[in-house]
Amino acid sequence: MQRSKAESYIGFCIRAGKLTCGFNAVATLHKDVYLLLLCGTASENAVKQALSLRGRFGCEMIVLRGKTLEDAVGKANCKLAAVRDMNLAKAILSATDEIYTKYSGGNI
Repeated sequence: MQRSKAESYIGFCIRAGKLTCGFNAVATLHKDVYLLLLCGTASENAVKQALSLRGRFGCEMIVLRGKTLEDAVGKANCKLAAVRDMNLAKAILSATDEIYTKYSGGNI
C-alpha cells in the first residue's frame, strides 16, 4: 500500500527528531509545537486532554481516521503526537485527505 503525502511528512519529522509522541511527553513541552496529531481511536478523556493541549499551544490539530497513529509513527499505543517544526507542520496540513483530517471543532 502506498503512503500518503502526510504520512511521508510525518516520516520526515521522525527522522529529523521533530516529533514528540505520547500525552505525557507532549504535556512537558513548553513551546515550539506547531501541530498536534490525534488518533481517531483515542478515548473521550484523551480527546479532552488533546483539546486542552491544543488551546495551550495555540496550534492546529489533525485527527487520523481509518488508520491509527501508532501505524503512522511506528510507536505502540501512541494516541497523540506533536510536530515541533513549522515547515513540516505546514506541509502536513497542506496534505490532508480523508485519513488525515483537520480538526475544526465538534465531536471527534
